[in-house]
Amino acid sequence: MSMMDKIKSMLKGHESQADKGVDKAGDYVDDRTEGKYRSQVDTAQERLKDELGREQGRDNPPPT
Repeated sequence: MSMMDKIKSMLKGHESQADKGVDKAGDYVDDRTEGKYRSQVDTAQERLKDELGREQGRDNPPPT
């Protein structure tokens, strides 16, 4: 079992809290870097939220 699988199993049922944590961490990085890497941080946040099991349709529609 990979590390990501273990994390996903621990977060099952707590997706909204995980999303909030990802957002808070990204905001912290943006603050510390004074927004220098904002687009990269935003991309990383979206990918991590998708990887952690964001429900399609709840936060974002599926990509077309």
